[in-house]
Amino acid sequence: MFEVRFHGRGGQGAVTASEILAHAAFNEGKYAVSFPFFGTERRGAPVTAFTRIDDGPILIKTQIYNPDAVVILDPYVMTRGDVLSGIKNEGYLLVNTPQDPARLGSESKKATVDATSIAIARGLGDRTNPIINTSMIGALARITGLIDRESAIDAVRELSPRKKEENAMAAADAYDSVRMGWVR
Repeated sequence: MFEVRFHGRGGQGAVTASEILAHAAFNEGKYAVSFPFFGTERRGAPVTAFTRIDDGPILIKTQIYNPDAVVILDPYVMTRGDVLSGIKNEGYLLVNTPQDPARLGSESKKATVDATSIAIARGLGDRTNPIINTSMIGALARITGLIDRESAIDAVRELSPRKKEENAMAAADAYDSVRMGWVR
């Protein structure tokens, strides 16, 4: 079983990203579940979402404490609590930042993507609140190989509430531009 934990702030689309990932995996014939965890439900508040993917039925219904991948939609959340807790030794860390992955302080396989710039360029949200979740799905597909590029793009297109093509292209842009701190 592959487990992903998303961290962001309310309004950034962490919950939708989790659902899109599960949908893409399901479209590839895998079993998948996704669910959110909210604190105070308001824009800007910390949000965590979870996705499990497996080749067989998934019976676990708890939060993910030892993820195979952690996806950080907003680097600010890294300063609030231990969002990297429990990540597996060979796990993946994907952060929305223009920084080099080597600057991230983690022992995991580190990757970065400038999802904010991609979202702004594609007209997703605005400069103060860009919608970056679909870009993160494209980048996650690339670094993990968990779902293929076309499955990610198709799921983004299917589940995006508006600007379907712009969101699909953002996922493709991120897939192509994610920076990995290792050779794959």
